[in-house]
Amino acid sequence: MKVHPTAIVDPGAEVHPSCNIGPYCVVGPEVELGEACHLISHVTMEGPTKIGAHNAFFPFCSIGMPPQDLTYAGEPTRLEIGDHNQIREFVTINRGTAKGGGLTRVGNHVLVMAYAHIAHDCAIGDHVILANAATLGGHVTVEEWATVGALCPVHHFIRIGAHSFIGGGTTITRDVLPFSKTSASRDTRAYGLNAIGLERRGFSKERIRKIHHAYKILLASKLNTSQALEKLKAEPDRGEDVDMLMKFIEQSERGVIK
Repeated sequence: MKVHPTAIVDPGAEVHPSCNIGPYCVVGPEVELGEACHLISHVTMEGPTKIGAHNAFFPFCSIGMPPQDLTYAGEPTRLEIGDHNQIREFVTINRGTAKGGGLTRVGNHVLVMAYAHIAHDCAIGDHVILANAATLGGHVTVEEWATVGALCPVHHFIRIGAHSFIGGGTTITRDVLPFSKTSASRDTRAYGLNAIGLERRGFSKERIRKIHHAYKILLASKLNTSQALEKLKAEPDRGEDVDMLMKFIEQSERGVIK
């Protein structure tokens, strides 16, 4: 283990021998660091926090600090981070709260850009990108392969669907549909299918066609959401992507952006 002389590693921390801890980092007790993690400099970590392998933490990020919740009274809550993530400069990721399940979780292959904030009890799926200064309120779920643009505030208890793309500066107060492009150029609404992103992720033309057809019914028809769902349910061979989209809408508690 490479630990810079100015770094402070608590004896109660569990650090894999292959880790590299740079200048002026502070690693507190109850922090677990997996294989080949790199804390570049001025990184602060507090536990209980469990971090997987091959993660990079850039200067001045704050990991595992108590939640910014006035009801939090020091309960033993957790933060878990998976493998192969990049946590950039000045990012803040807080532990969970007892009332929210006690766990904040970040998956694998996630890029969290500078100044982004992940609040208590959030769940971040694999391959997510949070661009600069994206701000997640508590209890936000971001599903796999979603991209949250720069300077986007996300209301607490929101769900952001898989493979969706949110344009920069968009305020999110309702759930974001899977596969959608959502932007606030005038008002916050979905602008159709994130087709380019799906192609980059290996979706076949037939899968994209079926999702596009579902979006035409949801967004371009004169049907309300309930009517559009009924129409989609009546169609044969919808495919699992459309079924997932329909389930996402049916489970939404705050409504979805259309």
